Amino acid sequence: MVREKAAVVRAKAGAARRWFRAFRRTRPFWGGLWLVAGGWTVLKFSLSSVQLIVSTGFGGVAGYLTGGGMILCGLIPIAAPRQRYTFGLIGAVLAVVSLVVSNLGGFLAGMALGVLGASMTVGWGPKRPARRRPTGGPQAPRVAEEG
Repeated sequence: MVREKAAVVRAKAGAARRWFRAFRRTRPFWGGLWLVAGGWTVLKFSLSSVQLIVSTGFGGVAGYLTGGGMILCGLIPIAAPRQRYTFGLIGAVLAVVSLVVSNLGGFLAGMALGVLGASMTVGWGPKRPARRRPTGGPQAPRVAEEG
């Protein structure tokens, strides 16, 4: 009884793993993930009290806007892979802007992760189908080398 349940759990886990692998390979998953990690880092180092944000004005809100924008720019290409160029470029710009507006871009870590993720997102392309090799057709005769 226990072995049967374990076999069912393993089969379901294997099916989930195969589904996730197929999902991951059809979209710029790793680039989006790095961009989200960079945005989270920028947000993490921008956190401060609401009173301080209100008193500083746009300078206090800018860290939230850049970090949140980077997170969105990482999630949208995962959901809609055809938008990878647009949101990859916007994410790269936000990552570079975070250097100025948010504690050196999350102490350079958030900016570096954001630029890495954005470049991976823009550089991703769907897998091309394999070219067929001609089968059974006439082949060119090979000339033996005399040596």
